[in-house]
Amino acid sequence: MRQGVRIALDIGDARIGVASSDPHGILATPVCTIPRGRGDLDKIAALAAELEAFELVVGLPRSLSGGEGPAAVKIRETAGQVLDKVREGNSETTLRLVDERFTTVTAERMLRERGKKGSKRRAVVDQAAAVVILQHALDFERETGNPPGRPL
Repeated sequence: MRQGVRIALDIGDARIGVASSDPHGILATPVCTIPRGRGDLDKIAALAAELEAFELVVGLPRSLSGGEGPAAVKIRETAGQVLDKVREGNSETTLRLVDERFTTVTAERMLRERGKKGSKRRAVVDQAAAVVILQHALDFERETGNPPGRPL
């Protein structure tokens, strides 16, 4: 298992959910939700620098059959912009794209089970989805010894 903090991003049209791991890569925890728009990439870069993240894990939307549609193309483009911005501060940071099928559904169910209702749930669902994405990535690496997903 590679050591170091990882940051996961659940990139949506309106918000970006952010989660991070501990330095040992065991547990994913929610960090924040960043509104999309002016300064969003700067905020991600600042978080990556503050947390000394060596890797970004970005959820890539795929269809049920595993294919990629227009949403995946958009995420790849945004992920490239995020990586460029983060590398201004740390040129060694890497970014991996991981399958995010069902993460929002899983996050919604998890929040519902914990008693989060309506607007309170909507306010944190992006963070929860980022946690699901990152925890799956951490578990995959721990079980297989291989980094998750594919590098950008």
